[in-house]
Amino acid sequence: MNPVAVASLFAPDHPPLAAALAALNELPAPEPVPAVSMNADGRLLIVGEAEVALGWAERLAGQRQVCVLAVGDMPAVDLPEEANFTLEQGSEVKLAGHLGAFEVSWQAAGLAKRGSFDVVLDLSLQALLNRVELPPGYVAPGRDPLDQALAVIDLLAFDGEFEKPRYVAVNERVCAHSRSQKSGCSNCIEVCATEAIIGFGDSIKLDPYLCQGCGTCTTVCPTGALSYQYPRVADLGLAIKAQLKAYRAAGGSLPCLLFHSAEAGRKQLLAMKRAGQMLPANVIPLETWSADAVGLDLLLGAVALGACQVAVLGAGSHDLAPLQRQAKLGQAILNGLGYAGDYLRIIDAEEAGWLGALAAWAPADAVPAAEFRLLADKRTTLEFVIDHLAKHAPVAAEAIALPAGAPFGMVAVSDACTLCMACTSACPASALKAAADAPRLSFIERNCVQCGLCANTCPEQAITLTPRLLLKDRRQERMLREAEVFCCTACGKPMGAAPTILSMISKLSGHSMFATPEAQARLSMCGDCRVIDLINNEKSTKAWEMSE
Repeated sequence: MNPVAVASLFAPDHPPLAAALAALNELPAPEPVPAVSMNADGRLLIVGEAEVALGWAERLAGQRQVCVLAVGDMPAVDLPEEANFTLEQGSEVKLAGHLGAFEVSWQAAGLAKRGSFDVVLDLSLQALLNRVELPPGYVAPGRDPLDQALAVIDLLAFDGEFEKPRYVAVNERVCAHSRSQKSGCSNCIEVCATEAIIGFGDSIKLDPYLCQGCGTCTTVCPTGALSYQYPRVADLGLAIKAQLKAYRAAGGSLPCLLFHSAEAGRKQLLAMKRAGQMLPANVIPLETWSADAVGLDLLLGAVALGACQVAVLGAGSHDLAPLQRQAKLGQAILNGLGYAGDYLRIIDAEEAGWLGALAAWAPADAVPAAEFRLLADKRTTLEFVIDHLAKHAPVAAEAIALPAGAPFGMVAVSDACTLCMACTSACPASALKAAADAPRLSFIERNCVQCGLCANTCPEQAITLTPRLLLKDRRQERMLREAEVFCCTACGKPMGAAPTILSMISKLSGHSMFATPEAQARLSMCGDCRVIDLINNEKSTKAWEMSE
């Protein structure tokens, strides 16, 4: 739809809004997004009780390669002599895969069987897949005949080759999911509505065939290991910057940016227009594929680029809670910097009166528009945005307390820390560092994503996390703990951090192998001196003293 035409839908005869939307025509076309292809050749599986499943098989056999997997008791059934479908009976049915590549396994007469299918009509009493978003090519309509008929119509549309964008890119290098079998961040796995994301070793694995592009995983990812591609944040940032600049140049004031989804959001806005309802004249609609993908970097980035208010219309969202947490976090940062007013809002499109509430929303003070662009790297973008907001902040704050789950914060270590440095190898963001010249643990707060891997890895449980946003000196490395070097009591050779060695001695001194004072003294020696002391002072018979 032409952006100028869109302007007339929401605020006719309002030049600033028309200019803002027309500015989108001047932007370069974004780079194409990589795609994944799926092919459906007509292999249809019908799962369910025999009587119902066979009825649909007879209707569809001439249109697809039909296989019926009957579950439960198998009644006596007279199949037509020229039945153009196959019949299997089984139990313990399991289903995985996606359109064009569904894998089904079941038990039949004590034997394990499996098959591959393009689409699945699930007529089971209990659906084989229990997800918020079901994969294309799979339907579970229940027992109602009308619902079954509508589901069959949907399935028959899946014939041939299909292509969809690879909505999310994964950077395993910065993923904070796990280290050495210790759990860290699982935000993306917990919010994925399609179960497209699973833990895979120390990282995660995303199935692009199951992913349907809601983008919630990218908003909750603290490191930017998951980034949305359809559109990319950098492309949306260019659109935001161009629209706000054109809006101000045309004499507009108090701009409110409204993100909405390309399908459900646009549909609701057009229905609102037909009902004679208009968006306020200062509201600039910005379409994106999924409203769920509007994370903290876009919310705060829009404010830094000059928006007085930023709203997300939740039409089409399967769960607004992650978006609301992002807005709450962004609002806490803005208020902590002294910006008064309500800058960020998530709109529940199901609530009556949301348009009136949007019109009554008192504009906050605009921040001087930044000149930088929003970047693909989430943490880098947030660094630029926070620096800009802090530069123009009414209050010169040094640190801002943040709600639990925030991707910024500090790490503290107690006296129980032995400087074993296990935390430094577990940290995915290089926030914790071990010195090369001394037993010293240091911390760079700007890098910390509060994933908890350091605390979960620490054998002494000496680490605590505190969510906050440090504004002063957050890029500087500061020491958390330092200790003397423990030296061999025999030769003086450095052996390691004193707390580590003393902890080891304390734990081993009660062992039967170190029951004597002489044996305990060897614990404080280096490896070479320990061997020499054993040879010189051990009372057992030496090999050269033995005789026949």
